[in-house]
Amino acid sequence: MDEALLRSLTPGVLAVLVRRGADFAAAEDAVQDALVEAIRVWPAGPPRDPKGWLVTVAWRRFLDAARADAARRRREDLVGEEPVPGPAPAVDDTLRLYFLCAHPSLTPSSAVALTLRAVGGLTTRQIARAYLVPEATMAQRISRAKRTVSSARFDRPGDVATVLRVLYLVFNEGYSGDVDLAAEAIRLTRQLAAVIDHPEVAGLLALMLLHHARRGARTAPDGSLVPLAEQDRGRWDTQSITEGVGILQAALARDRLGEFQAQAAIAALHADAPTAGETDWVQIVEWYDELMRLTDSPVVLLNRAVAVGEADGPRAGLAALAALDSSLPRHAAAAAYLHERDGDLTAAARLYAEAARKAPSTAERDHLMRRAARLNSRRGH
Repeated sequence: MDEALLRSLTPGVLAVLVRRGADFAAAEDAVQDALVEAIRVWPAGPPRDPKGWLVTVAWRRFLDAARADAARRRREDLVGEEPVPGPAPAVDDTLRLYFLCAHPSLTPSSAVALTLRAVGGLTTRQIARAYLVPEATMAQRISRAKRTVSSARFDRPGDVATVLRVLYLVFNEGYSGDVDLAAEAIRLTRQLAAVIDHPEVAGLLALMLLHHARRGARTAPDGSLVPLAEQDRGRWDTQSITEGVGILQAALARDRLGEFQAQAAIAALHADAPTAGETDWVQIVEWYDELMRLTDSPVVLLNRAVAVGEADGPRAGLAALAALDSSLPRHAAAAAYLHERDGDLTAAARLYAEAARKAPSTAERDHLMRRAARLNSRRGH
């Protein structure tokens, strides 16, 4: 059974049912039933038109459920006649499905879960494992999201920016359990890029590829984090870097700059440097300046301060950092790094320990604690 094929067909099949008039929740249930049936019967004889087969079976399941529900008799006009089985229509409604799953009435976590279920074709169990929550908890989250979007109207075009933010959230979840969410986000963004011609979609895909290219070098054999400057660049995925840079260059040539393109440009400059010492920090600061004009994110300001410290010296970076709210995530870690570069090991060790206490993950906490311990040891000697 080709699970990848089923997952790639899922959004198109679901979109067909929604376009025919089925509400989202009922359509999604029917598609899941069709997928289960495909897993059961396809090994014995796969159909010549897999999507058409899934559409036919899913629509029949939807009709059966609708006809059995007396409270839905007002839909009899809709479900009165079953379409003649045949090839699936060539029209691609996937983009509409993306907009539906990223509906502004959903919370970010619900939008991500619904996107993974409806567009990604993942099971509730797989999503729950990826998020390290009980399956029942994830099922409730997805059910609430489906009920919310079932009544959503699409009398106005969807917001591409919202869809992209949902996909970026998926990517940043990384991977755990039996689902690699970073790879899944790249797959879904590729799919989106195939149905919408938008430079920011290309920018996000380029950004994902460039970040993902460094994944193999981010951790040591013992699982500890390896900072960007210390990574073995020979372990970076040059094929992904080449693809990401090519996609980014084509997007930038359209002269419609967006924040994902600017972030990708920064990632490309890191990827282009043969060694950490050859990184073009001056140009990176310039791209952060562009990014600041596009977004007021405090994270951008924090990262820019660190880049200024690399381009103009640690004291310039500390001056830029001093203008920011010290409660920002990773503010203490950035300050620790810049103080270390400036030679103030006492302040750096104290700040690394403070940052460790606020770290969002065990791996990051351990990394920061090791930094603090190393500096304290150097001070002792």
